[in-house]
Amino acid sequence: MLKRFSGLMAALMVFSLALAACAAQTPSDGGAPAAAEGGWCSDTNIVFFPGGSPGGSFETVVYNGALAAAADTGAQVEYVWSDWNPENMITQFSEAMATNPDGIAVMGHPGNDAFAPLVEEAEANSILVTSMNVQLPGLQEEFGSNGFGYVGAINYNAGFALGKEAATRAGLQAGDQAFVWGLVAQAGRGERTQGILDALEEAGIEVVYQEIDDATNAEASAGVPVFTGIMSANPDIKLIITDHGNLTGTQQTYLEAAGLGPDDVFAAGFDLSGATVEAIRGGWTDLVIDQQQFLQGYMAILQLCLSDNYAFTGLNIDTGSGFAHKDNVEILAPLVEEQIR
Repeated sequence: MLKRFSGLMAALMVFSLALAACAAQTPSDGGAPAAAEGGWCSDTNIVFFPGGSPGGSFETVVYNGALAAAADTGAQVEYVWSDWNPENMITQFSEAMATNPDGIAVMGHPGNDAFAPLVEEAEANSILVTSMNVQLPGLQEEFGSNGFGYVGAINYNAGFALGKEAATRAGLQAGDQAFVWGLVAQAGRGERTQGILDALEEAGIEVVYQEIDDATNAEASAGVPVFTGIMSANPDIKLIITDHGNLTGTQQTYLEAAGLGPDDVFAAGFDLSGATVEAIRGGWTDLVIDQQQFLQGYMAILQLCLSDNYAFTGLNIDTGSGFAHKDNVEILAPLVEEQIR
């Protein structure tokens, strides 16, 4: 649908201007930025899934990106939290469809097959859909011309890159032991954990694997007994990798609970947060791969606005896989404090 074409140039300029103003617009001071009154996307109603729970380290940055985009464009956005639970996401998608929004931005964790009938129904009712964090390639191919895009890391590649880099930096040799705590059982989302496992196994590393349970998925501190039990039963573990941003931000707590010091095991994981920055500074966390999740929130809102107002097709945006560690963390720390990185 072509609602207004006169604002096209403004729409295309929004993203480049927004990043310069992000620090002022993100709610790091506790206040949400107001949507631009009469903005070029002000007639577009969006339901947005940040993924986890309010206040979670990863999802808060996603949320901040969406808030900034809504403020820049004027989009009307409702936010739905899912505790990182794929079943919740599916139920909530159905509920979101019932409100007949112009667009829905989803976390792709339930996977392509689970989302397919719902997305097909939404598209048949002229509701645009786009995805973040976990790619839904089949749906993206089918509905890309309608504006179904993706913004996030390419999960398998990011997992493999982290596994390979962590094993190298930790100095692991074939036969050494590593603990991977991930979500390999989740369709789509599990590709990232599988990438980690493949990289370690390719290097001859013996892997102790633990699936993240629902309680720990929703609240990282609930995993302390699991972690201490794994480490107690496997005292030769030299590397731990947590495939979850909130668990990575809790690595210091896990290690201390297990009676381990910052130099006793090499710890790696995903996604920067304030707690992770402090853990890197203290030597508790050694390597983190950064998905730049602010972009996931910002670009998903922008995608739906561009598609709804100007019939733009789906964008495919890899938010990257740069590494954060003790040698560069101070460059990133101010942005983490602003909840932009």
